[in-house]
Amino acid sequence: MDELSLVALVVGAVYLGAFACIYRILLTYRTTQGAIAWVIALIGLPYLAVPMFVLFGRHRFGGYVKARRLGDESLTNLLNRFEQQTTSIPIPASERFTDELQVLCRLGRQPFTDGNRCTLLRDGEATFEALFEAMEDAEHYILLEFYIVRSDRVGRRIKSILERKLAQGVEVWFLYDDIGSVWLPRKYLNQLAAAGARVASFGNGNIRRRRFQINFRNHRKLLVCDGKIGFVGGINLGDEYLGTAMDQEPWRDTHCRIEGPAVTGLQLAWLEDWNWASNDFPSLDWAPVDNQPGDDEVLMLPTGPADSWETCTLFFLNCINNARTRLWIASPYFVPDFQIMNALQLAALRGVDVRILIPEKSDSRLIGLAAYSYLVQACKTGIGIYRYQPGFMHQKVILVDDRYAAVGTANMDNRSMRLNFEITAITTARHFIRSVESMLEHDLDNSRLMIESDYKDRSILFRLCCRAVRLLAPLL
Repeated sequence: MDELSLVALVVGAVYLGAFACIYRILLTYRTTQGAIAWVIALIGLPYLAVPMFVLFGRHRFGGYVKARRLGDESLTNLLNRFEQQTTSIPIPASERFTDELQVLCRLGRQPFTDGNRCTLLRDGEATFEALFEAMEDAEHYILLEFYIVRSDRVGRRIKSILERKLAQGVEVWFLYDDIGSVWLPRKYLNQLAAAGARVASFGNGNIRRRRFQINFRNHRKLLVCDGKIGFVGGINLGDEYLGTAMDQEPWRDTHCRIEGPAVTGLQLAWLEDWNWASNDFPSLDWAPVDNQPGDDEVLMLPTGPADSWETCTLFFLNCINNARTRLWIASPYFVPDFQIMNALQLAALRGVDVRILIPEKSDSRLIGLAAYSYLVQACKTGIGIYRYQPGFMHQKVILVDDRYAAVGTANMDNRSMRLNFEITAITTARHFIRSVESMLEHDLDNSRLMIESDYKDRSILFRLCCRAVRLLAPLL
C-alpha cells in the first residue's frame, strides 16, 4: 500500500468514526446546544473531536445502568421494604405534603419519612466535629462515600479514627471517586485496606462496562454510621474547609446531620454505588427505626446519569416552578441551561424573591466568567445575583418559601444535572428551614449584589470572553 492510499484510509476511518459519533448523538442527545456543538466539532475537526467524544461525549452511564439491572431484585426489595415502613409518609397525605413533594418522591424512588432529627452544620469545623464524633461512637459499621479525599490533617484524622474502629471490630466500607481523589496517595488506601477496611473507587466497576466513561463522576459526599446516623452535603474530606490549607482561600460550605429512618435512604444510595464499584452486596442493618429521634420529615434524593429521566434538572425545575414567595439558591457553579434560566425569570416575574448566591472567588475561571453572561437577563426580571466575598463559597443549598429546604451536592451546572452522581437531603422541618434562612441571610450580608453595569461597563474583550465561555456551558 502506497503512502497516498494509507493517508486516504486514515482520513476515511476518521470521518467514518465522526459520522458514527454523529449517528449516536442524533439518537440520544438530551440538549440541542450540546448536540449542535458536538456535531459542528465532529465535522470541522474530526481528528480532535472523535477521540474527545469517545472520552467525554457520552451522557448515559451505561455500565451503572447494567449493574443496577443485575442487582435490581435485591435493591427493589430493599426499597419496597423502605417505602412500607410505618415512618414513610403515605401519598397522598397531609395538606403540607403537596404534589411537588410527591413528585420528588417519584423522581428519587424513595419516600418522605417522618420521625427524623435534622441538624444544620454551617461550616467545615462544625461538620468535621460531628463526623468525627459519629464515627467514634459507631458500634457496628461505617459507610463513607466522598468525591475528594485528601491525605492532609483532616484526611489523616479520618484514617486514624477508622483504623481504631476497625481494631475494635467495627466494619468499614470506604468509597471514593478516582477522578476527584486523583492525588490521594496509594499508601493511604493500602493502609486502610491492611487495617481491614473494604476500599473501592467509583471507577473500579467491571472494566468492560466502564471504559471510556471518565466524564462521569461520583460527586456524592456522605457518611452513614450503623444505619442510624447519616451526613450529607457539600463538604469533602480536606483541610480547605477549615481554612488551614496554605495555598487556598478558605472554603465556605454546608453539611447536615440526619438521625432517624431517612438514613435508610442515604444507605440505599450508598449501597447502589458500592454495588457498582465493587460487585459486592454487603449485609447491612435495614430494620425500621424503633425509637424515632424527632418529628422532621425528610427525603433523600439521589440523582445521576443512570436515571431514566434528568432527575437533577427536574428537581431544580420543580423547586423553581413551585416557589410562591421566596427562592434562595446557593451554588458555587452557576451555569444554567436555557430551561433553568427561563424558569428563574418566570419565578421572578411572578413576584418570587429569587436570589442566587455564587462565589466572588472561584476555583474555576471559566465558570466564573460564564456566570457574568447571565447578569443582564437576571437583572431585567428582578433576579438578584449575589457574589460571596470572604473566600470560596462551595455550598449547595436551596430554600423554597417557608415550606422546605434542601442541602446536598448538586450544583446549577450541566455536570451536576446530567453527568454527576449527586444526592440531596430535603426537609420540611420548620426549625431546619429557619436555620437555613438565618445562615443564608448571614452569607448574603457578606455578599455583593451585582448590577448590570458589572457586565456592561467591562471591556468588549471581557464580554466576548464571557459569551464565548457560555457557549461551552453544555461541556463545563
